[in-house]
Amino acid sequence: MDTSTSSYVLGIERSFTGRRWLSRGGDERTALALSQRLGVPEIIGRVMAARGIGLNEAEGFLNPTLKELLPDPDTLKGMEDGCERLASAVMQGEKIAVFGDYDVDGATSSALLHRYLSAVGTPPRIYIPDRRAEGYGPGEAALKALRAEGVSVVVTVDCGTAAFDALETAADIGLDVVVVDHHEAEARLPKAVAVINPNRLDEPGDLGQLAAVGVAFLFCVGLNRILRRVGWFETRSEPNLLQWLDLVALGTVCDVVPLLGVNRALVAQGLKVMGRRGNPGLRALIDVAGVREPPGAYHAGFILGPRINAGGRVGASDLGARLLSSNDAAEAEVLARRLDQLNRERQEIEARVQEEALQRIEAENLDARPLILVAGEGWHPGVVGIVASRLKEQFHRPACVVSLEGDKGTGSGRSVTGMDLGAAVIAACQAGLLAKGGGHAMAAGFTVVRGHLDSLRSFLVERAEKALGGEPPVPALYLDGALTPRGATLDLVGVLEQAGPFGAKNPEPRFVLGGVRVGYASVVGERHVRCSLLGEGGGKLNAIAFRATDSELGKSLLGTAGTPVHVAGKLRANHWQGRVTAQLLIDDAAKVW
Repeated sequence: MDTSTSSYVLGIERSFTGRRWLSRGGDERTALALSQRLGVPEIIGRVMAARGIGLNEAEGFLNPTLKELLPDPDTLKGMEDGCERLASAVMQGEKIAVFGDYDVDGATSSALLHRYLSAVGTPPRIYIPDRRAEGYGPGEAALKALRAEGVSVVVTVDCGTAAFDALETAADIGLDVVVVDHHEAEARLPKAVAVINPNRLDEPGDLGQLAAVGVAFLFCVGLNRILRRVGWFETRSEPNLLQWLDLVALGTVCDVVPLLGVNRALVAQGLKVMGRRGNPGLRALIDVAGVREPPGAYHAGFILGPRINAGGRVGASDLGARLLSSNDAAEAEVLARRLDQLNRERQEIEARVQEEALQRIEAENLDARPLILVAGEGWHPGVVGIVASRLKEQFHRPACVVSLEGDKGTGSGRSVTGMDLGAAVIAACQAGLLAKGGGHAMAAGFTVVRGHLDSLRSFLVERAEKALGGEPPVPALYLDGALTPRGATLDLVGVLEQAGPFGAKNPEPRFVLGGVRVGYASVVGERHVRCSLLGEGGGKLNAIAFRATDSELGKSLLGTAGTPVHVAGKLRANHWQGRVTAQLLIDDAAKVW
């Protein structure tokens, strides 16, 4: 790629956030052809072309349907065996448990299976481990306790692929386990009735981008098919699986998997279901969060998801799964309010840990390497993943944060394009540096013995150097075009929504407003900067930069009233006090030279 100054949008080589501005590009002829063939505005053609959407897949991109894109569940290895075991358990009235992870993907997967199994006559027990006391994934003590309760079959969701010892124990005590997961796997698989994971090394298909809740949905489809075949529904109502796509959409968006192919269809259709407000738990959470417009991917990922996660991070780990599986409106409201409160507590804890981590990084010069690994005594393990994400964004390199307690450290990491952190963590496990660990390319979790911390840091730094070079590349902000305040209208917002839902691999379009003046700027809420942008030829656009007051971006916006600046961000509809207006969500800004 040409990285000369002339190739940068508006010549911005380094913005207030330290990024270079690049055009997302896309072939102009393809963009025009897409626009003409589909009968959509030219800007939609440009957005699609810039994301590599060609003429052959264009119709499916704009109108993704499960009929066209949902694969046969049996294409996944282990699916048939797993579904047959669960079908037998349902028909024999066995006691079933769903063992889920404590994040949104795990909570939605657990709730989905709970709703399905309840609908076919066998309500399962949901078990979500306590993050601090038990850690990630199924443990031997928990599985033994479930067996003592009379459980004969456990389905693990969003976990289990790396639980070798625990699943060995389960087999020894006569507990059948079906693993439904999506995390990266080793060549060796745990002992189980079935390990259903599109990221098994022996999986030749292209379903590895599914979130765990997407795999769980396929599992329900496969199980339903078997129950239908054996006549289970001849005297019972057959459930409509599409009614639970709101859970699938929520988990898929929050796990930041690519919104392409079947994921795109699951989210597009699931958001429609979410808008009907049929799930009492989701309905209560939407109301508590103050969402007044039809929920979209943004609401799922940045408003609803963090609240569901809060239970697993700083409260009771099972709150999210309980909320999403509840049919009691009164109970759902109580749970939603509790999660909202826990989310506020999580934000306070996160801010303290982040500040301490930054102090340690500066004192120990940890940002001089292509990967940051920082550890602290007593940091809440529920927020280390979020803090790792913040550090990755600030330092533009992979970051791992470890909470030390006793002789053990609980860590979480976030990566950048170019380094597969999940593979690095698995390699560290195989090298004996970690007690356990796993993940995927962009995120991973692990447990480390305190005495191995320095060796682990050296190991991961070496992997980062090989993957990224001695110094991570300067991050880029990719832009889809230019706007003026006068041209940034609600009509344009509506047009852009045709290319949604937006997420990983289908980023929301970003635009630059060149040489605008900041009419006013003030701090609102929790460290947000609200301002107005004025164009040279007239027109005013309201804008906001979230969590920006302590950053160079926020300080610059607050200190440049009347001074021309270049501003980049996403155009959204803002619903406030019964009015709907266009608003720019500011991602970045730069000086006008």
